[in-house]
Amino acid sequence: MKQILYGVAYYDEYMPYERLAEDIRMMKEAGINVVRIAESTWSTHEPQNGVFDFRSVDRVLDAMHEAGIHVIVGTPTYAVPTWMVKEHPEVLAETPRGPGKYGARQIMDITNPTYLFFAERIIRKLISRVAAHPAVIGYQTDNETKHYDTAGPNVQLRFVKYMRDTYGDLDVINKRFGLDYWSNRINSWEDFPSMVGTINGSLGAEFAKFQRLLVNEFLAWQVSIVNEYKQPLQFVTQNFDFEWRGHSYGIQPSVDHFAAAAPFDIAGVDIYHPSQDELTGIEIAFGGDMARSLKRDNYLVLETQAQAFPNWTPYPGQLRQLAFSHLASGANMVAYWHWHSIHNSIETYWKGLLSHDLGPNPVYNEAKSVGADFQRLSAELVNLRKMNKVAILVSNEALTAMEWFKLPDGKLYNDVVRALYDELYKLNVECDFISPSSVELDRYKLIIVPALYAAPDDCLRRLNDYVQGGGHVVFTFKSGFADETVKVRQTQQPGIIQEACGVTYNMFIAPVQVGLRGPMVPEGESTSVESWMELLTPGSAEVLAWYDHKQWGEYAAITRNRYGSGTATYIGCLPSAAIIREVLSGAVKEAGVWEAAQELSFPVIIRSGINEAEKQIRYYFNYSGDETSIRYSYADGVELLSGNVVIAGDTVRISAWGVAIIKA
Repeated sequence: MKQILYGVAYYDEYMPYERLAEDIRMMKEAGINVVRIAESTWSTHEPQNGVFDFRSVDRVLDAMHEAGIHVIVGTPTYAVPTWMVKEHPEVLAETPRGPGKYGARQIMDITNPTYLFFAERIIRKLISRVAAHPAVIGYQTDNETKHYDTAGPNVQLRFVKYMRDTYGDLDVINKRFGLDYWSNRINSWEDFPSMVGTINGSLGAEFAKFQRLLVNEFLAWQVSIVNEYKQPLQFVTQNFDFEWRGHSYGIQPSVDHFAAAAPFDIAGVDIYHPSQDELTGIEIAFGGDMARSLKRDNYLVLETQAQAFPNWTPYPGQLRQLAFSHLASGANMVAYWHWHSIHNSIETYWKGLLSHDLGPNPVYNEAKSVGADFQRLSAELVNLRKMNKVAILVSNEALTAMEWFKLPDGKLYNDVVRALYDELYKLNVECDFISPSSVELDRYKLIIVPALYAAPDDCLRRLNDYVQGGGHVVFTFKSGFADETVKVRQTQQPGIIQEACGVTYNMFIAPVQVGLRGPMVPEGESTSVESWMELLTPGSAEVLAWYDHKQWGEYAAITRNRYGSGTATYIGCLPSAAIIREVLSGAVKEAGVWEAAQELSFPVIIRSGINEAEKQIRYYFNYSGDETSIRYSYADGVELLSGNVVIAGDTVRISAWGVAIIKA
């Protein structure tokens, strides 16, 4: 990719009147150079079974090509047409909530042969028609793909076959999954029960893993079809999304992003985030770091918000700041969902770049300044390369296990992940994400391991070996507790990693009015512990904090252990953000990755990388409503937005919700 792409999702089919030429004129004024089409409009392109109408696609492709705007074409398989459900109601996913009902998107069973027949037909009809069109630069398969909780009889049958292929023997399954409990033992394959009603967390977690495999299979199948038609220099991508809590939040429970991304040429992602006074940039960085880590390369932001809900309408300057925030994490494309605000249906108030009057507005006008700068600075900012020294190990298996066994106050895996990620971000420590299967741990000087509740022995041994060889790890509570089938290890905890951590425990409780005391607890700092606490007994480990409690005060809460040439820090509880920041600061220093960037902290955020000319690019963001100043402490350079020369030691002013970009 040789240029920054700035785009929108565009649906000519949604327009209340003919205005394609006017839309293109306004796009050109805003610097829009790419649109994404077709993935949401199957019923328009195939209004009846076997009757195809691609006129809207053809006219948009021709008009965009004439205007010099690129097009990404999506396969329209995530929202099925009415005729399909009428003729073949079995295409709807049966879930734990019961049989599917037509209306929403993403309601189909992605394993159903009838659905797959129709999906393959529309993919082939559409992609074969558009592949040679000069406007088309790439394809998006499906959209925000997940398994949609599909759990009907056909899925159950496939799961039984999967269990037989994976474990071979029912006696093995009964033993490994603890099925003698409550008479859940399975004595013949024909009696294998539906997973919808299981109370066995091990079996339930295995079913969730199997459902994620269905997503991998479905996406790889779509990619294989598109690849038959793909032209040289065209790409195939997927729009991955995250756990949703009113905005993008954490690791996606329904998809193993690392595995699902394998067949794609480039990773794509959508990222939505709080705005106005709640804007921190954390969700943008989190989503970007994950997307970049999937292929260890640049990625596409296929969707992000322009206005959306009323409390997402950005303050002046924020749209501009956010666009550069995506680039700072390694994005090569920023695209809004979508071009215009639609006038009815479910997303009426998920407002686009244009409001309902379809005319210019302050957000659109700000987008024009973004587009102009993207075009002007594209050669400097495209293909930003990062060489991070810190990684966070994340696990879908641990996530699922903790959904079965939540913390006492209901907190989940992603709460723990974000508790650590957010403080690293605020310390200006950039990081990658890695999976439990990663064998290249030595790429990093520090690895953060949040709540790795379920993990195979070999993963934990690799972490031990990494520490012994000179690496540094921060583990949190719940790590190493159970194996890959969510069977609790029959040793003192934290099981295998106690070798590196130098600490053990066999009791844990929900904290009530518990604080922390000890050498790493800042004087006067609030030290309350919430959610969980393990009563740690140090062996060779140094105690960084003890519990401050009349009954539990003899137990350690946070420890650090020298093991071989490295160190392992263990956090046995969920402390305050300030304490997490203190622990992580110490680990970053211990690992030798504390640099000048760490002398600044939130709301000033630094993101950096190397551009194609091998020059260092540093983005300085001010995520606050007040102007701020920073002391520039690197080699002399140029601030790219203003063109001003910046000398080491200079004071650089950053406006409220502003950004400075310095090349050195």
